[in-house]
Amino acid sequence: MSKGLCSRKEDYSRWYNEIVERADLAEHSAVRGCMVIKPYGYAIWEKMQQQLDKMFKETGHTNAYFPLFVPKSLFEAEEKNAEGFAKECAVVTHYRLKNDEDNPGKLKVDEDAKLEEELVVRPTSEAIIWNTYKGWIQSYRDLPILVNQWANVVRWEMRTRLFLRTAEFLWQEGHTAHASKEEALEETKMILDIYAEFAEKFMAMPVIKGVKSESERFAGAVETYCIESLMQDGKALQAGTSHFLGQNFAKAFDVKFASQEGKQEYVWASSWGVSTRLMGALIMTHSDDQGLVLPPNLAPFQVVMVPIYKGEEQRETVVNRLKEIKKELEAAGVSVKLDDRDTHKPGWKFAEYELKGVPLRLAMGMRDIENGNIEVARRDTLEKKVYEQKDLANKVKHLLENIQDNLYHKSIDFREENSHKADSYEEFKKLIEKKGGFVYAHWDGTAETEELIKKETKATIRCIPLNQKEEEGKCVYSGKPSKGRVIFAKAY
Repeated sequence: MSKGLCSRKEDYSRWYNEIVERADLAEHSAVRGCMVIKPYGYAIWEKMQQQLDKMFKETGHTNAYFPLFVPKSLFEAEEKNAEGFAKECAVVTHYRLKNDEDNPGKLKVDEDAKLEEELVVRPTSEAIIWNTYKGWIQSYRDLPILVNQWANVVRWEMRTRLFLRTAEFLWQEGHTAHASKEEALEETKMILDIYAEFAEKFMAMPVIKGVKSESERFAGAVETYCIESLMQDGKALQAGTSHFLGQNFAKAFDVKFASQEGKQEYVWASSWGVSTRLMGALIMTHSDDQGLVLPPNLAPFQVVMVPIYKGEEQRETVVNRLKEIKKELEAAGVSVKLDDRDTHKPGWKFAEYELKGVPLRLAMGMRDIENGNIEVARRDTLEKKVYEQKDLANKVKHLLENIQDNLYHKSIDFREENSHKADSYEEFKKLIEKKGGFVYAHWDGTAETEELIKKETKATIRCIPLNQKEEEGKCVYSGKPSKGRVIFAKAY
């Protein structure tokens, strides 16, 4: 199998698209701006889904499902939210088609089937959920509500890229209701910690936890917390957000509860989500010019076995021995695929699994069986070694842990090497343009300055880090006083 991938240096965007398509992750669909997630890509998403779902449930959350369609009147109830998403909304206006008399065999919209009220295809679900919560909440005894939904959403993007920005995408969205501001804030921050833990322990992707500036905040939120990661091309990617909604949606939908003191009070809220965008982040954090590189914790299978043989007799012997080893590995908790197809040569298979990013490849022939050996190839370093078959399960487990750890620390090192401080606007522009990465700089806290910097350099404030050090300084743009550095970068 000839890969012939474009290199990252040659054309990063093309390299990314080629990996997505050639590693069998996803492809463009017949619907403009939408994607087909292929089985191998969906298997990675399922791994993400399963782990996050487990982490949500461990903290007391349960799953539910809400309608895809939101009546326009409900959608526009929270004005800031409606305004923020208005330009991205797909809208259903009719509920029926009919035969087109002028074009036999074709259909047209039945003008008599116009909806009394237009339905917005959900770009996010706050409106429909808070309208529902109104019926669920009467007293403090009904709180908290800790609900998550796994769903698809539609945001009508004009410029799309597989996983990173598509008109329809998959995600989870949590929507919680609380009796106090403190409890809602605690929930918002706890979820951010879950996202950060997932990104670092499972995706092997280091993130910075922070708060969005007012301009970058979720529409309808009082505060937006985020995790930001750095891709190999020096651009930032927002990997997850958790929003403290205050009482904005409760007031918009008149959701009140009787407190323990018997007073009628508005409910406090949070919402939070990650999406299939994480797939794009995973690709761009670890992959190389040979193809996809997957951390073992999220790989559809952690080990692939390839038999090497001549003739049917050898094939049977080698495959049977590999089946025995497969059982040993699976008993130790390792996921394994044995590729015993006789339609493809070993070299083709090696290239395929390298392209697909399988963490470990085991290859064995008759000579290996005679010597009690097996060839082991790591995807992260491309190293090949011969191991004894004795105690192989423990060796493989150790190797997988090492690969996971190596990918994380490699990404940490990359981020450190590509994080810079700027103390003047000239220095800032030079770093953004020539080096990219995270640029730590003083900002005067105004939306005007933020917008001007964005307009002139295309760099945005990715976040105000939660661990921001108090540091007296001057804004790189305006020269006005600043109490700490924020992170700027060009972003996806």
